[in-house]
Amino acid sequence: MKHQPTQSPQFFLTAPSPCPYVEGQFERKVFTHLVGERAAELNDLLTQGGFRRSQNIAYRPACETCRACVSVRILVDEFKPSRNMKRVAATNADLIGVEHDAEPSTEQYSLFRTYLDARHRRGGMSDMTVLDYAMMVEDTHVDTKIIEYRRRGPDSFITGRGEGELIAVALTDRMGDGLSMVYSFFNPEFEERSLGTFMILDHIARARAAGLPHVYLGYWVNGSRKMAYKVRFGPQEHLGPKGWERYDHEAV
Repeated sequence: MKHQPTQSPQFFLTAPSPCPYVEGQFERKVFTHLVGERAAELNDLLTQGGFRRSQNIAYRPACETCRACVSVRILVDEFKPSRNMKRVAATNADLIGVEHDAEPSTEQYSLFRTYLDARHRRGGMSDMTVLDYAMMVEDTHVDTKIIEYRRRGPDSFITGRGEGELIAVALTDRMGDGLSMVYSFFNPEFEERSLGTFMILDHIARARAAGLPHVYLGYWVNGSRKMAYKVRFGPQEHLGPKGWERYDHEAV
């Protein structure tokens, strides 16, 4: 009998491991592979269902005793920047973000290593080699782009990759209903610029210009200092048992 390949994705469950966000908890993830002609379509559906992408894997938490991780997406058309966000945008007015195909460079990796060594020395990505970084960027079967943010000097003009000082990078998926920020990093020497906030603001602007209603920020954990910044970008929706619901940060 001839074997007929299945069109439905197969899902797998990881073994329990210590949670990096909630002390004393153990995390598990359910995951599937994003490959083939339907990878982009599947990525859209799974992201809307609370999954995140890492290379050619889509995953979401499947913890047995905890539901702390909440998927977050910004409502682009209704977003209004706070006074502080306007200051961040003004501070970074000298930066230009240029979108490229998902191709790694030694310049990106150098910045990536500087970022990890300063911010995540003990994190799970701390030992990533240049090959690991290349896989993180290139191993995608969906519409993925690299956005390079460069500082323009008074006498310089940016026409493409390699011109101007690279100080921040975002790896981003474009989906049918929005932009998903897969991973971003920046030069930690420019802490006063609030580059993480600036890149989110830039993605909101890009989504609005493209007519896309959402910017997906991944998971938020209430009480986690690392993730507290995510709920400042409102209005937004959180994925709960009843689906995507509006979240009011001020009311919490």
